[in-house]
Amino acid sequence: MSQLNALFQHLQLNADAEQAYRQMLQQLFSALQNLPRPVIIGISGAQGSGKSTLATMLAQMFNTTGCSAAAVSLDDYYLSKAQRRQLAENVHPLLVQRGVPGTHNIAQALADARAVLAGEPVALPQFDKALDEPAAALPAQTLDILIVEGWCLGVPAQTEAKLATPVNELEAHEDSSGRWRRYVNTQLLGPYTEYWRLMTPLIWLQAPNWDCVCRWRAKQEQQLWQSRGKGMAEAELARFMLPFQRLTQASWQQLPTTADHIIRLDQQQLPLLAV
Repeated sequence: MSQLNALFQHLQLNADAEQAYRQMLQQLFSALQNLPRPVIIGISGAQGSGKSTLATMLAQMFNTTGCSAAAVSLDDYYLSKAQRRQLAENVHPLLVQRGVPGTHNIAQALADARAVLAGEPVALPQFDKALDEPAAALPAQTLDILIVEGWCLGVPAQTEAKLATPVNELEAHEDSSGRWRRYVNTQLLGPYTEYWRLMTPLIWLQAPNWDCVCRWRAKQEQQLWQSRGKGMAEAELARFMLPFQRLTQASWQQLPTTADHIIRLDQQQLPLLAV
């Protein structure tokens, strides 16, 4: 419990906000306690919505009950810069940036999830965002519960009609042919959908709007500068966010009917309701 309290201290919430968050957390944990095990729990939500904090808290709570639980991010499966440069040369220049489906080692993510479900040990990966490169994997462990968090978990592929219209200036000017977004969509149709199916249940952190998402992600970048002395400048971050817009906005249309648990967030990232 002391580790959990430390996480709440890091959030720097006022008393009322902390009480609301703890209430939501307990409500959600109670709903998840009787899941058959081993199990993969997914936490989906836009950038900066608090997925990693929630995943870490839930893993700690499960571990206090005597089961073996761990959290991993979809981000931890990002390809290296060299691998993404190869994708950029072979498919589309926009794939040099980490983020969208197609820029992860999704085969490894699938293999790890299936290993957990089979009761086999897994060495979960880590990704260093300050260096934009994979880091050393964690020691192998056998898990009862693997919590996977990611910005586009559960989001399905889009129709050709949806893909035809650019959602922002990046798509209009740097993907005018639609080749990049169709490649991303093809990835969603295949291995990513297979991965989503293993996440039962799926929790969704519902952000209010795209402006909030950008503001929350900027806050994360400020924290990265403070902790590591490295990060993106404001203009660089603004462009970095554009490839995420299409699927983030699609999540608001799709996930309300497919997520098993929905946590609605207010403008300050605080939970309004868990169902």
